[in-house]
Amino acid sequence: MRFIGSVIEKLQRHPKRVVFPEGTEPRVLQAARQFFSLRLGVPILLGERAKVKDAAERLNVSLEGVRIINPVESEDLGSFTQRYEALRRTKGIQEREAREAMMKPNYYGAMMVAMHQADGLISGTSEVSGSVLRPLFQIIKVAPTATTASSCMVMEVEDTRFGHQGTLVMADCGVIPDPTAEQLADIAVSAAQLTERLLNIRPRVAMLSFSTRGSATHPTVMKVQAATELARQRAKERCLEADFDGELQVDAALIPEIAGRKLHGSPVAGQANVLVFPDLNSGNIGSKLIQHVARANAYGQILLGLDRPAADVSRGANAHDILGVAAIVGLQSIEYHLLYPDAGKRLPGE
Repeated sequence: MRFIGSVIEKLQRHPKRVVFPEGTEPRVLQAARQFFSLRLGVPILLGERAKVKDAAERLNVSLEGVRIINPVESEDLGSFTQRYEALRRTKGIQEREAREAMMKPNYYGAMMVAMHQADGLISGTSEVSGSVLRPLFQIIKVAPTATTASSCMVMEVEDTRFGHQGTLVMADCGVIPDPTAEQLADIAVSAAQLTERLLNIRPRVAMLSFSTRGSATHPTVMKVQAATELARQRAKERCLEADFDGELQVDAALIPEIAGRKLHGSPVAGQANVLVFPDLNSGNIGSKLIQHVARANAYGQILLGLDRPAADVSRGANAHDILGVAAIVGLQSIEYHLLYPDAGKRLPGE
């Protein structure tokens, strides 16, 4: 609770509204109750009111302070439908199809965030990632100053020697299967920006590979090398004070003794607090290994580069995980304009 405790304390000073499209999911109900009890803001549950109440009663969870909205009966359904139809007109969508989409909780929730009726969205406990990401990418899209939408996990491990007092940011573990060097650089910079805001530290970003500084040659190693240089350039352009090094093997990135044997003079090696994986296979596998084998507290996927804050949580997440993600997304929304200048100013379709 070291990291997430500090996030909760910060959010308590600036409570936010977070929408949960999976309103009848037991873990979501428990997290929403905790979100309100901890004075983090207003949780908004989507779903049929009677079903949400029945689910809460079975769990003996109070709905005090929790808003419930049924998209099908909402007074905003008409205006949301018009916005979505305008947004997807070039794709040939008609009003009936737009209305059907807006009656789905993930689409309705994404539009709520886009229309400033909620400050962030948390979904994914009972659906595959595509069902969560598709509405977000269609309605919210990429922030004006970003070029790539990706994601990261925030890991809190017991051993405080790793990362920043046991906290590591890992990207991308949930969106782009095989990023180009340009995309990998964007992922690294976005993860570094979030790390700086969440932890108030200088990000030390390790661009991971199976090679350390030329110990092996392969096209994927060359991609990581190119991405490292691009990340440095883009961080400088955005006046982001961060260190980037790569390519690095993960042991050289995290363990000072091994870093000392493999290379010298690196501001990152042996003390990385951000790990950027070369592809989604390694990112997803690595993050889940740490979560389950090391029994780490895992918070994510926190989406990066979007015009509004959102997260796609794992179907394996528990109520504590969901609460932590909601707190992070709420905290993101406080300073989102600093992460992504001009983000959130556009309405969907503009």
